[in-house]
Amino acid sequence: MKISVVLVDRANYGRLKPVLEIMRDDSDIELNLVCTGTMLLDRFGRSVDLVKQDGFSIAEEVYIELEGSVSSTMAKSIGLAIIELSNVFQKYSPDFVLIIGDRSEALGVAIAAVYQNFCLIHIQGGEVTGSIDESARHAITKLAHYHFPSTNKSAENIIQMGESKKCVFPYGCPSADVVFQSRHKVGNLSLSKGVGPSLDLSLDYLLILFHPVTTECIDAESQMKEILDTVQEIGMQTVIIWPNIDAGADGVSQAIRIFRESNPKFMLHAFKNFEPEEYISLLNNAACAIGNSSSFIRDASFLGTPIVLVGSRQDGRERSDAVIKVEPIKQELINSVKFQLQNGKYKKSDLYGRVGVSKRIVEKIKTLHKYTQKKLNTK
Repeated sequence: MKISVVLVDRANYGRLKPVLEIMRDDSDIELNLVCTGTMLLDRFGRSVDLVKQDGFSIAEEVYIELEGSVSSTMAKSIGLAIIELSNVFQKYSPDFVLIIGDRSEALGVAIAAVYQNFCLIHIQGGEVTGSIDESARHAITKLAHYHFPSTNKSAENIIQMGESKKCVFPYGCPSADVVFQSRHKVGNLSLSKGVGPSLDLSLDYLLILFHPVTTECIDAESQMKEILDTVQEIGMQTVIIWPNIDAGADGVSQAIRIFRESNPKFMLHAFKNFEPEEYISLLNNAACAIGNSSSFIRDASFLGTPIVLVGSRQDGRERSDAVIKVEPIKQELINSVKFQLQNGKYKKSDLYGRVGVSKRIVEKIKTLHKYTQKKLNTK
């Protein structure tokens, strides 16, 4: 069985790593691993290098991203993804193409696959969020032939969209296995990877990861400023991760740069990316995480890390008790962060699955048959 797995950003790899390891070691599977999107860009830390360091062979590195971080460059990058990935799939002629999530680049991958009659497998469909991701995810669902949603509710949503129950397998999120495998201490993390004052990660720290909301991209800089003003008032050492490439990313980055230049002695250390296990360990040990990354809902649910979820980007996504939702307003943020710091760790949740998800997904994929013609299921 020949499977082409396409990774479009650092989060894709962070979630799919255990799935890829099982596929790589399975003699019945020929894995063609394709890296594209921001994985290849120095500005985002070239996470493709982490994939190689973990012993994976990369079949293709495909450049598709246009610089600019505005709506038009996002749309044009989807077009490039369709063009370039069409060539890749023609070259390898896989039995299945596998993608995960809701990135705009993944939508381009999906179109390139199904319009050439390749059978598409989609992980993490059916979830409800804000931003343009909401539309992209459901568009991918309607293109995909098989679905591996992370929750039962997501599976119900997929079926309500007319997908056959026989093609929907709600096994959970592979992140559960990444969390289980991430047992080393966060103190081993090399701060040389980032920029800013040295931190003592054996002490309490805040973690920030805030991406622009594409439908609110004009407000991205001011929203990030509210978060930074909050952590300055809290006065706790802080780890911050640079945002993705979506429209508004330059505004988020600008706010971070201005803050660092204006407050050079503040204990803020910025990173481009981490190995998946490093990131999970960092999230697990954070006193509180602030931002709008889906990992703050999904991965943090396995860990019980206190979360302050900012803004509309994850509106509608199922979340555990560890998450407090607030608007990007300084005083609301301060109150919520203080509450979470006082509360401490929450009970771990299995909302997004349990250990062993990745093995179940791979074993099920090995039983699937290829088909190309989909039909709306109205029953």
